[in-house]
Amino acid sequence: MPTTRNASAGILADRHADKRQEIVQLLTRAYWMEMETVMSYLANAANLDGIRAEEVAEALAADVTEELGHARAFAQRIKELYGTPPGSLQFVAEQTFLQPPDDATDVVTVIRGVIEAEAGAIEHYTRIIEVCDGVDWATQDMVIDVLRDEEGHMRQFERYLREFED
Repeated sequence: MPTTRNASAGILADRHADKRQEIVQLLTRAYWMEMETVMSYLANAANLDGIRAEEVAEALAADVTEELGHARAFAQRIKELYGTPPGSLQFVAEQTFLQPPDDATDVVTVIRGVIEAEAGAIEHYTRIIEVCDGVDWATQDMVIDVLRDEEGHMRQFERYLREFED
């Protein structure tokens, strides 16, 4: 009968079970942040009206694919760390700032909401990177890549905001 050998080093080692559980919890929150962002970006992209809103709506629609990819990566890593990716019954919405405005031409509110969402993601992902340091390089490396994407998104929407505020 084939035997399996558990890892004796790294995040999968038994001695890192508590740290692994902490990382899984942080990744689960990251997963939900990405999934909620996907929903909000879809809604806002569909809701925005006006010529000036077109570029912002297109950027949101394009970001949906990338944000969904982040959620997939987080779900996969949760599984690799002996966790269970969460199902929809565990979802609790938090992004009040990303709800589509009643005025479909209110692009500035949407842009500010995106900036707030990206800033929150950057803060959370920086925390994950710090928690992983020295024990879970694979998760750290993955989250660094996601962080870079989120920083790019935030800068893009900061530029949009400058255009609308001038």
